[in-house]
Amino acid sequence: MSEQRKRHEALIYHAKPIPGKIKVVPTKKYTSQRDLALAYSPGVAEPCLEIEKDKNNAYKYTTKGNLVAVITNGTAVLGLGNIGPEASKPVMEGKGVLFKIFADIDVFDIEIDTENVDEFVETVKRIAPTFGGINLEDIKAPEAFEIERRLKEELDIPVMHDDQHGTAIISSAALLNAVELAGKKLEEVKIVISGAGAAAISCSRLYRAFGADRKNMVMLDSKGVIRSDRDNLSKEKAEFSTDRDLHTLNDAMQDADVFIGLSISNIVTPDMLKSMAVNPIVFAMANPDPEIPYDLAIATRKDIIMATGRTDHPNQVNNVLGFPFIFRGALDVRSTTINEAMKMAAVKALAELAKEPVPEQVNIAYEQTKLTYGRDYIIPKPFDPRLISVVPPAVAKAAMETGVAREPIEDWEKYEEVLMQRLGNDSKLVRLLHNRAKSDPKRLVFTEADHLPVLKAAQIAFDEGIAKPILLGDREKIEALKAEIEFHEDVPIIDPKSNEERERRNRYAQVHWDQRNRSGTTMISSKKLMRERNYFAAMMVNEGDADALITGFSRSFPSVIKPMLELIGLDAGATRVATTNLLITERGPLFLSDTSINIDPNSKDLATIARMTATTVKMFGLEPIMAMISYSNFGSSHTTSPRKVRDAVSYLHQYYPNLIVDGEVQTDFALNNEMLQDIFPFSKLAGKKVNTLIFPNLDAANITYKLIKEINHAENIGPIMMGLKKPVHILQLDASVDEIVNMSAIAVIDAQKKQKRRQRH
Repeated sequence: MSEQRKRHEALIYHAKPIPGKIKVVPTKKYTSQRDLALAYSPGVAEPCLEIEKDKNNAYKYTTKGNLVAVITNGTAVLGLGNIGPEASKPVMEGKGVLFKIFADIDVFDIEIDTENVDEFVETVKRIAPTFGGINLEDIKAPEAFEIERRLKEELDIPVMHDDQHGTAIISSAALLNAVELAGKKLEEVKIVISGAGAAAISCSRLYRAFGADRKNMVMLDSKGVIRSDRDNLSKEKAEFSTDRDLHTLNDAMQDADVFIGLSISNIVTPDMLKSMAVNPIVFAMANPDPEIPYDLAIATRKDIIMATGRTDHPNQVNNVLGFPFIFRGALDVRSTTINEAMKMAAVKALAELAKEPVPEQVNIAYEQTKLTYGRDYIIPKPFDPRLISVVPPAVAKAAMETGVAREPIEDWEKYEEVLMQRLGNDSKLVRLLHNRAKSDPKRLVFTEADHLPVLKAAQIAFDEGIAKPILLGDREKIEALKAEIEFHEDVPIIDPKSNEERERRNRYAQVHWDQRNRSGTTMISSKKLMRERNYFAAMMVNEGDADALITGFSRSFPSVIKPMLELIGLDAGATRVATTNLLITERGPLFLSDTSINIDPNSKDLATIARMTATTVKMFGLEPIMAMISYSNFGSSHTTSPRKVRDAVSYLHQYYPNLIVDGEVQTDFALNNEMLQDIFPFSKLAGKKVNTLIFPNLDAANITYKLIKEINHAENIGPIMMGLKKPVHILQLDASVDEIVNMSAIAVIDAQKKQKRRQRH
């Protein structure tokens, strides 16, 4: 992707359809006059009076307890430097998004127009009553140290400068495990720190808190080793100065055990790595490019334990593992501060979590057979769903033990349940989906690439590394559209009707005729069919010229499914073809089946659809919890439709007892845990969160998924084809670009899965 196009797309993303990335939404009803009278005058006076009696009641009656201010003056924004408060706002909004999706914390971003420390501190102090916590961001050193110190002293709510402590916390967890795996002791290892900014200082202090010996630490800035005989050292740099006869990075790396990089790219050479001690630990965390490229480092030292700040290599040191969950724990006990004990508790929790068996969902997301604690897995992955139930409790307990918690937690099991419920609608599945596809992208045919949304989706799939697009359609039109959207990369364009494809058409026609000549098909009709893009694309997949295809953007589902069923056929062991749609809803992911194919399935068909859907749900790393839907609850009606659902459930219970499935049940009971537990405690679904709905007929399933999608603006992935021999997926008519991209990822993952199955057999 060209830099110009990257810039254009970034600007469009932030500007459309609504400028910015965050908004405020009401959490209470506001439809009636009564609601408004309670929300504002006169009803609002009552909580005001309660808070006047005791200001801590603000946590009870307002959003204060779940509201964090992300505050900056724009003096050290990313790698952009001092760009000012207004220019920093997109970054602060982005930080707000991360707080919300990882820990369900609401954020107001605050940009303060001053570089004066006193003015900055005073401003934050004056607005602090609004918030439950303060996250300082992108403030240049050394002012950042002073600002944080003063605010922590003068405020009674949690304050943390993430640029300092985030990297320190995550890298400390990684370092504890790396030192253990290297067979060394933290108090004995020699540590080189390249960089002397806020993050480097904070990292060094935290390493010392865990036992690293100050005498064994060497810090460097742009001038070289920070020696005690240098003039005009800040007190922070002086804290880590050395008297040893070292001047350059090359000097410092001799026999070093650990390298911590928080500086600039490509400053560490292979010779420097070779000079390090046995089992060297290298955390090259400069972004976007590390101090030494990962592949070069691994090739240079086979005994290295390596971490970077990048997503495309093992052991990513990512601040998102820390700050959302640290604030979550601090807010939940109404802590007056974030102290060293709380940060150290987060470090220990992260380090220990890496040693635990990894959930299948995480293995699937990272396309790993089994992630296991070791040199390539020393810290948890950002997508690990256990983070929210492990780190906040550790932080909260540390707050309670150190006497800074104003609202101690008593029921820890209930607290962990509440934390897990906060995962909600954060689109993690979509990110996992894309990540998994990118691990092994496949050749994907876009059969309608001469339509702009399809071509745009293909472009995104290519740029993101999700797939290797093959563009089918009118060549001239595709090339014109490519130029329009600045899609300059060289990807295959195939026009099935063109003369240059005559040989391939004839070859495909021969195969088609050989397979169907006893079914009334002539060679002429086979050749004619191969001029149609869906038949041509299906043959490409059948003959190994492509790995997968998506189609259906501009044509009705019945007209598109016909050639797929005719040419692709059923998968081994499959008796039916069906579809499921995944909706990312406010309550979490929800699968609905069958949304596109089976009009009025019988009981055996319903059981088959349920089993196929369960397999698909597991593909996403989730445990299927399935409700078989009807207008009846557990035998309350004896008419035909509920009876067939009931029979399907009976069959599944008898022959597939390990499946968590039950019914027949009405939709509201299926989706309401408390109602189901209260009225039907005998059900297999009681006490569980249903994530899959199997409907009695196509009408019910299709209407329901489209209703939810449009009214709730739920993100839709599907229809996902189930039961076909090859990775073929059909879009809903006029699908959006995002929906096509998501389906591209599904098609690639399907191809990955089927390839692995073939290799096993």
